[in-house]
Amino acid sequence: MKISQKGLYALEALMTLGQRYGSGTVKIRDIATDNNLPEKFLELILIELKNARIVESVRGAKGGYQLRRPPAEIHLGEIVRLIDGPLAPFGDAEQLRRLIESDPQHRPLYEVFLRVRDEAAKILENTTVGDLVNRSPQPKRTKPKKRHNGGAPLSIVDEEVTSS
Repeated sequence: MKISQKGLYALEALMTLGQRYGSGTVKIRDIATDNNLPEKFLELILIELKNARIVESVRGAKGGYQLRRPPAEIHLGEIVRLIDGPLAPFGDAEQLRRLIESDPQHRPLYEVFLRVRDEAAKILENTTVGDLVNRSPQPKRTKPKKRHNGGAPLSIVDEEVTSS
């Protein structure tokens, strides 16, 4: 399973919105500053999340973004699939099942990939933005930390996706 830089940014933005859920809208600039994210890229991500009805926007001086649902109702699997597509290394679970049936020579390999996909899906489907918010310390409004080489601090990010 690969999570792109875009997917990681989406999850980070949703954590910020989850931490501020119920207290009004949050400006893009504030989300970007809190997470040290590029504002223009974040804007595109938030539009995608808005089109998927995960966040909503409010225009005007007091405008910004907020979650459309409580953080406990937004599952990480939904976000990862929206931004990055299927969780399996070779497409979706159905594709893997077809490979298992049609390629006996490589069946054991595809079965392992399917198990990995199923376990990753189980974790992502049982983890919500609310779970992340409850486990993380509340953000302090300080200067943003610099990211080395503009990359994410996690190794789950697919560098090929981020460099294209």
